[in-house]
Amino acid sequence: MDIPLKIAVDFDGTIVEHKYPEIGKEILFAFETLRALQKQKHLLILWTYRSGKELEEAVDFCRRNGVEFYAINSSYPEEEFDEEYDSRKIDCDIFIDDRNIGGLPPWGEIYQMLNPQVVPTLKEELKSLPTKKWSMFKKKDAK
Repeated sequence: MDIPLKIAVDFDGTIVEHKYPEIGKEILFAFETLRALQKQKHLLILWTYRSGKELEEAVDFCRRNGVEFYAINSSYPEEEFDEEYDSRKIDCDIFIDDRNIGGLPPWGEIYQMLNPQVVPTLKEELKSLPTKKWSMFKKKDAK
């Protein structure tokens, strides 16, 4: 993806299993995918129900797993919420949340949705790898 996206990501049920107010077990490939998206310069926003101590614990947990957020429960780091004038609607391009219609797809599929150009390239790379044929007695190179 050439243009960085602002991606809002839920915590409970999306990055980790639901155990609120505790922190659940990491959902498979969540942190690997989020780190890959950060390397691509996408801006990640933690958008969660958590606040106070529980929010700090979630942010620290993500930081220990290599994910730093551009903003937390806000559209940008300097945003100061004013209930009288501001909407709680967040300014982002994409939401990743377990409450999507159809639920949360596996993180590998999320990565592929955001990087459709990777899939054909990966398939071509896999085709070009040498293969080995095995028999009971000795291995042979495939022709």
